[in-house]
Amino acid sequence: MQTTDIQLAPVRRSARRRPGPTLAVAALAMVAIVSTTAGGVLGQDAEAPRREVTIPGTDIAFHLVRLPGGAFDQGTADATVGDDDERPLRTVELSPFWIGIHEVTHDEYEVFRFRGLDDHIGEPGIDFDADGVSRPTPPYEDPAHGLGKEGHPATGMTRRAALEYARWLSLKTGRLFRLPTEAEWEYACLAGASGAGTAWTDHQSSGAHQRVGETTPNGWGLFDMQGNVSEWVLDSYDDQAYAVLSDPQPAADPVAGNPPRGRGIVRGGGFDDPLLRCADRLPEQAAWKRRDPQIPKSPWWNTDSPHVGFRLVSPDEDLTLDQISNYWKDLLGAQ
Repeated sequence: MQTTDIQLAPVRRSARRRPGPTLAVAALAMVAIVSTTAGGVLGQDAEAPRREVTIPGTDIAFHLVRLPGGAFDQGTADATVGDDDERPLRTVELSPFWIGIHEVTHDEYEVFRFRGLDDHIGEPGIDFDADGVSRPTPPYEDPAHGLGKEGHPATGMTRRAALEYARWLSLKTGRLFRLPTEAEWEYACLAGASGAGTAWTDHQSSGAHQRVGETTPNGWGLFDMQGNVSEWVLDSYDDQAYAVLSDPQPAADPVAGNPPRGRGIVRGGGFDDPLLRCADRLPEQAAWKRRDPQIPKSPWWNTDSPHVGFRLVSPDEDLTLDQISNYWKDLLGAQ
C-alpha cells in the first residue's frame, strides 16, 4: 500500500418518497452546522496524522486522518430532542482509528465494480487474484441517478456491497478497511468541541449530491459528515442498542447486532434532508428498493437510494494478511 503520512432541526424519519432522479444543478450556498452533545467528548487533535493511500495498480488515491480515540458520550440525553433510539446516553471508549476524510467516490468504487478496471496487482508481497473477487452484478438502473459521478460520492449500494468493497480493498492493500461502527461515526462527526463545518442539505443542494471535499471540514478535517449523502455504518439497527451498553463503566468499541445481517443503519443525512444532528440514527428503509423488480431483490444495489453512500475506517494497529482474511471470512463468509 503506497502511503504518505502528513502531520498536519427536527429529524425526518420518512422512507424518502423520491419521485425519481433529478438533474438539478447545485446551489453555491451551504449552511453552517453546529453540532451539540449532552456530554463530554475529547477535543480534536489539530496535528492529527494524515495518510494518502493509492489503490495498487491505479493512480487513484484517497486520504485518511487518524483519530486518537478515547471516551465520549454517545446518544442524546435531552428527552425533548431526537428519538427514543438515541437514549439512554452512554459513555463509550474507542480505540484510535483512521477514517476517510470524505465518502468513497465513484472513482474509487468503480475499480472494484468493474473487473476491466482492476488487475492482479496488490501491494508487494501480496498475491492478489482479481478474478477471484465477488463483484456487484449489473444494477437495474444507474445507481448515480444522473446526479454526478466523477469526484462525487458512490451511491445506491447496499450495506453488503459497501462491505464487499472494503474486503476487496483490504485484501488488495494488506491493511484492514471496514465500515465505521456507529460509535466511531458519531465520535468522528462530533469532532470535539469544534463541531462540524458546512454541509449540503435540502435547502442548499438543489436536489443533488455534490463533489466531495468542497465544503468546510469539521475540526478533525473530515468533509460531509453531515449532509451530501448518508453513510452506512457497520452495526445492525437495534432501537435498544444503547440500553444494553455497559453502565457505569464505558463500553469498549461496541458494535450492535450481528453485521451484516439484520437491518442496516445510515448516519449523517443527505442532500435531500434537513440539517441533522450527529446523534441521529436512520434505519434502513424497504422503500430504498421499491423499484427493483427482481425476486429476490438485488443484494448489491438499492434502486432508490441515491442519497446513501459510505466512508471507510482502518484500525490503528497493523494486522497480518491472514488476520485480515479471517476477519472477512468470519464477517461475510468465503468469496
